Amino acid sequence: MSTLHALIFDVDGTLAETERDGHRIAFNHAFADLGLDWHWDVPTYGRLLAITGGKERMLAYWQEIDPQAAARPEAAALIAELHRRKTAHYVRLVAEGGIGLRPGVRRVLEQARDAGLRLAIATTTTPDNVEALINATLGADGMGWFEVVGAGDAVPRKKPDPGIYTWVLERMALHPEHALALEDSTNGLRAAHGAGLRTVVTTGAYTHHENFAGALAWLDGLGDDAAPASGQVQGQPWSGVVGLAELRQWAA
Repeated sequence: MSTLHALIFDVDGTLAETERDGHRIAFNHAFADLGLDWHWDVPTYGRLLAITGGKERMLAYWQEIDPQAAARPEAAALIAELHRRKTAHYVRLVAEGGIGLRPGVRRVLEQARDAGLRLAIATTTTPDNVEALINATLGADGMGWFEVVGAGDAVPRKKPDPGIYTWVLERMALHPEHALALEDSTNGLRAAHGAGLRTVVTTGAYTHHENFAGALAWLDGLGDDAAPASGQVQGQPWSGVVGLAELRQWAA
């Protein structure tokens, strides 16, 4: 029986519901800044989430609507400027308090810290986005809760490639059997599994329809006393409130 030493968290959709009401809005502000007639409504952005990475997402969209313009030499510079502006808008939105942690996330983080478990982050979003969310929700010392933060372009390929998880595990000198990943998407699940990590999935606004066969647990959240989580654990129906005790039991 393996011992659980660490929890590794995805960010967008896992720690907080950032995609629909955070990143999407920030992208649209960036498009308006530069006079583009692009606008991502909720369904469009949901479809584009199949592409991980903000720069990659914008380029794929551009290739759909105007492949000739997207192939021009200056396209990369425009994508980079859009992404810089989008990040600034997102950081502002988060700092204004518009996005909070998902129910149960703080509870699990605090229980893990109290028990001496190691915490880390593995995400495709930028370090600035991560820091803005953590500072706004956990306080100025929140980043210190996490031993390793794998974010943005730390590795050349984004999820579902397992590189970001492998990068985090290497820096923690940790074998994957001693950790759990917490994710919200099939791309994240594939990345974690590719690195050898067992994974607990808490589906979000954009991922509740996806299939997470193979996940250790597949739930609609971590739950709290007022609204317990529901789903399945190791293929069996489950309902309740997820804490460190449950994660340890499932990992064993």
